[in-house]
Amino acid sequence: MGKRTRIINEPSDLVPLLRAFGSDTHKKVFDVLQKDWKTEDDIEKEVGFNGGDSLGILKKSGLIESKWRMPQPGKKPDKEYHSSYSRVHVNFQCTVEDLSDLIMITFKNDSEIRNYLDTIEREVTGGNQSMNGLQRVVDKSIMFIRGIARRSSILTVKGQRIELVGESNDTPE
Repeated sequence: MGKRTRIINEPSDLVPLLRAFGSDTHKKVFDVLQKDWKTEDDIEKEVGFNGGDSLGILKKSGLIESKWRMPQPGKKPDKEYHSSYSRVHVNFQCTVEDLSDLIMITFKNDSEIRNYLDTIEREVTGGNQSMNGLQRVVDKSIMFIRGIARRSSILTVKGQRIELVGESNDTPE
């Protein structure tokens, strides 16, 4: 299990990936999920803290998968998680300016990029979902906008559009 290779062809995919492994907390949760399927309670027992935030970031980076664990009769099912990949293959080309923007977006704290996040989230909620339309409003490159969306917990990149998470009907959960 977990011996697949994650192929990254899109530079903005680096943002959630680097955020996931730029934190000891997220790395500990990922390491636990490399071994076996675990529920949130299992993870908390093993690492000593609630891993909910880490699960969200690891899921956004595409590094974990989830399924429902069949419960004992009369009990509620639990969602369990496991790492999807054990290797990464990066294959893209971009400008140094775009790469520097993506690195900046990855490692700045939330307050330093809050204005961009708020603007893009407000625009998408209002119906402006195209990269070109967002670029006109934000006055930044499309790669910058993609990076901000990848950092957001409520936005997802869908081709040349940005949508609210869970808005698209073609994404099974």
